[in-house]
Amino acid sequence: SSFPSRSLPLNMAQQSQGIQKLLAAEKQAAEIVDAARKRKTRRLKQAKEEAAQDIENYRQEREKSFRDQHAKNQGSGDSFAQEVDQQTQQQLATISQQISLNKGAVIDRLLDLIVDI
Repeated sequence: SSFPSRSLPLNMAQQSQGIQKLLAAEKQAAEIVDAARKRKTRRLKQAKEEAAQDIENYRQEREKSFRDQHAKNQGSGDSFAQEVDQQTQQQLATISQQISLNKGAVIDRLLDLIVDI
C-alpha cells in the first residue's frame, strides 16, 4: 500500500523547484532584454554622434571651399556668396532628407542586430 502523505511533500518540492527554475529563467530573460536595450541605446547614440560629426565635417569642407572660391574670385562680390550659401543649404537639405528617409531602416537594422545577439 502507498502512503499519500509521502507523495504530497515530494510533489510540492518538485513544484517549488519548478517555480524556482521559472523565476531564474525570468530573471535571466530580463537581464538579456536590459543588456540589449543598453546596447541599442549605445549604438543609437554612437550613430547619432557619427552623423553629427559627418555633418560638421561637411559644413567645414563647404566653408573652406567657399573661402577658397571667395579668395579666388574676390571681384564677383555678394552674389557669389549667396550662390554658395544657397548651394550649401540645398545640399544640407538633401542630406537631412536622406537621413529622414533612411533613419527607420537604420533603426530596424540595429534592432535586428540586437535581437540576433
